[in-house]
Amino acid sequence: MIHQNRRKELLSQLDDDSIVIVSTNPEQRRNGDVNYPFRPHSDFYYLTGFNEPEALAVITSSSYTILLRPKDKKREIWDGERLGVDNAPEALNADKSYTIDLLKNKLPKLIKGYKSIYFDPKPYSIDDEIIKILANKKYKSLGSILHEMRLIKDSDEISIMQKAADISAEAHKIAMQKVRPGMFEYELQSVFDGYFKQHNSEHAYTPIVAGGKNACVLHYIKNNKVLKDNDLVLVDAGCEVDCYASDITRTFPINGKFSKAQKQIYQLVLDAQIAAINNIRPGAKINNPHKAATDIIKQGLIDLGILQAEGELSQFYMHGTGHWMGLDVHDVGKYKDNDKHREFTPGMITTVEPGIYIRSDDKIDPIYHNIGVRIEDDVLVTEDGNTVLTRSLVKEIKDIESIMQLQK
Repeated sequence: MIHQNRRKELLSQLDDDSIVIVSTNPEQRRNGDVNYPFRPHSDFYYLTGFNEPEALAVITSSSYTILLRPKDKKREIWDGERLGVDNAPEALNADKSYTIDLLKNKLPKLIKGYKSIYFDPKPYSIDDEIIKILANKKYKSLGSILHEMRLIKDSDEISIMQKAADISAEAHKIAMQKVRPGMFEYELQSVFDGYFKQHNSEHAYTPIVAGGKNACVLHYIKNNKVLKDNDLVLVDAGCEVDCYASDITRTFPINGKFSKAQKQIYQLVLDAQIAAINNIRPGAKINNPHKAATDIIKQGLIDLGILQAEGELSQFYMHGTGHWMGLDVHDVGKYKDNDKHREFTPGMITTVEPGIYIRSDDKIDPIYHNIGVRIEDDVLVTEDGNTVLTRSLVKEIKDIESIMQLQK
């Protein structure tokens, strides 16, 4: 019923006599005869709940048709069971089902007579075939409407994302207890690899495990250096449950104790993050958290003598303070309406992730060199404010140090 209701809600926002065509991803070859793990296209999954490659949904106010791979006894021995055409109507609550190899024959008939066609082509062979069929017809983008629907999470989505947040938070806690000087970054990453798999989840994105100066590289993913005594390690890792993401970053001392300089920078980022979260509520502009965070970080860096009053904060804080989350870790949905920042609405889920990154610079006191700190939580906008989905994971200095002492 969830997916049926979504299809109904989508159609209610489209022109009369509209038809929606949405495809999923194909399998992607990794090398030789080995494929990457399959993941459905987020738009397709949102409307169908179907988790097989090479499929197409055609949706109208009067019917829902699915085209999918046929049953294949020989392939199923190698790759696993397929849903198949006969089982699809009941399993997917579809009115009609056909094999995907009938696309050229069936799609022209399905779209006949409809005034408005909604379709967003992707760079896959199935979409190339659809484009050929639609060659003499105009079609409209579905994304601007569907992505606004996806931006507002329903109770089922929130429940799944809370589960993902809880799994990720526990993995981060274990990582804090396991880390030690001399360990490789990839060894610390293995904590997340194992815990996520143990709880039937996957990485929502390539994890960042960055010790020392590597934490000043925003998208550092090599994760192959030794974690050194007296350095911090920044870990940005979150799992995906039923295709829904979590996204957490914590920064902590490899030896279990923050130095004075590390404390100063860390506390400044934490104060900025708390201020940003406090600015998330229905009706508030979505850029308010970023402004609150940057105001605190800029003044704090000036007070520490790291930034000149007339200096550019982007030297030390060069990214936004948050992004939408959902089926994609950087989820869909507009940030502005008519070039103006939109307002928070209940059901939105955003990250809040301020940071400070100080590279080696002769003009800066060396005690701050190669300190990179980011703190990131996942925040749900509620009717009366917000709820931090990742609240179970500590972030105060004293609490982090306390948890890390349990490794001794």
